[in-house]
Amino acid sequence: MEKITSFTIDHIKLAPGVYVSRIDYVEGRPVTTFDLRMTNPNEEPVMNTAEVHTIEHLAATFLRNHAEYGDKTIYFGPMGCRTGFYLLLAGEYESKDIIPLMREMFTFIRNFKDEVPGASPKDCGNYLDMNLPMANYLADRYLKNVLNEITKEQLIYPE
Repeated sequence: MEKITSFTIDHIKLAPGVYVSRIDYVEGRPVTTFDLRMTNPNEEPVMNTAEVHTIEHLAATFLRNHAEYGDKTIYFGPMGCRTGFYLLLAGEYESKDIIPLMREMFTFIRNFKDEVPGASPKDCGNYLDMNLPMANYLADRYLKNVLNEITKEQLIYPE
């Protein structure tokens, strides 16, 4: 079997950033998959499931309610390795195109102090596995270390 594209990226060189993972075409229409890498793979501790779950709930709620991107959001969810998230948007984009959206979204997550949307037994299959303070911290860290001063190298996968 051939390796899928995401397993061909050199994770030793991969730094936190915002990357276009792939662009697919569904019935002739483009769908862009973004790799929102929040930690250094294999160097830093991975994110725990509680904060990953909280970020997922907050980001998905934010994106689907966004005035411009709500109808373009196909999916937001965690990577199995827990070093970041995937965002799928209808349309063809470059990484730089969504930096303002990511700054807005992670600022929302950093500042969120209310009850996490969907964190109830009726709405979620694992509603107790949430950690809002750590989600706030990780969003702030991603903003400070990546999004607010993003470089060209953090927008294109390493060779």
